[in-house]
Amino acid sequence: MKSILILAAHPDDEVLGCGGTIAKLSAEGATIHVAFLADGVFSRIGDQTKQQDELQIRRKAAQKACDILGVNSLSFDDFPDNRMDTVALLDITKSLEFLITEHQPDTVFTHHAGDLNIDHRRMHEAVVTACRPQHGHPVKTLLCFEVPSSTEWQLPVSAPAFQPNWFVDISATLHRKMAALDAYATELRDWPHPRSKQGVEHLAHWRGATVGVDAAEAFILGRKLA
Repeated sequence: MKSILILAAHPDDEVLGCGGTIAKLSAEGATIHVAFLADGVFSRIGDQTKQQDELQIRRKAAQKACDILGVNSLSFDDFPDNRMDTVALLDITKSLEFLITEHQPDTVFTHHAGDLNIDHRRMHEAVVTACRPQHGHPVKTLLCFEVPSSTEWQLPVSAPAFQPNWFVDISATLHRKMAALDAYATELRDWPHPRSKQGVEHLAHWRGATVGVDAAEAFILGRKLA
C-alpha cells in the first residue's frame, strides 16, 4: 500500500493543489498524510484573541476538508504565515525530515518553486532538501502542484514558470475536491478570481482538456525512482 505525504504551507493549499488526486489515491487504498507548516492566519489579523479564534476555525475547516478527501492523518506546525523566509531553511527542513521519518512516504506532493507566495517557495526549497536522494530514503516520487492565485500570478521573468509534465485524471473525484473546497468557504473569492469555485473548476476542466479527459490536476515531476 502506498504512503503519500502532502506537504503544504497553508490549509486549503492541499485541496487547491491536489484535492482530486488525494481523493483518487485514497479510493485506491493509499494511506494519505497531510501536513501544514505555516499557521495560515497570523499575517492578516493583529488582535491576538481574534488570531487564535481564526486559527481554530481554519484548522477545523482543514480537518473537514481532509475528511471529505479521505486523508488518514493531519498535522499542523506554527511557522509564521507569509514570513517563512524569516526562518532558517534548516529549521523548516528538520520539521519536514521528522514527518518523512514518521510517515515513510514513497510519494511527496508539495508546492511549485516559482509561486508568488513566499511560503510556497520556501516550502519547495525545504522539501527538496529534505528529500535528498540518499541511500535508504523512502521518497521515490516528488511532485509539485499549482495553487490558483499564487502559481499563475508569478511573472515568468521572475521565477520558473509552471510547465506541467504529469497529469492525474480526476474526472471521477472532481466533485469531492469541490466539496472539500466548500469547507474553506471563507478563503474563496468571487468569480472571476482564480480562487473562486468557478475558477478552480474551470482550471480542472482545462487541465483535463489538455490531456483528453474531462478533468485533471497538473503537476511537475521533480524526481521518480522506478
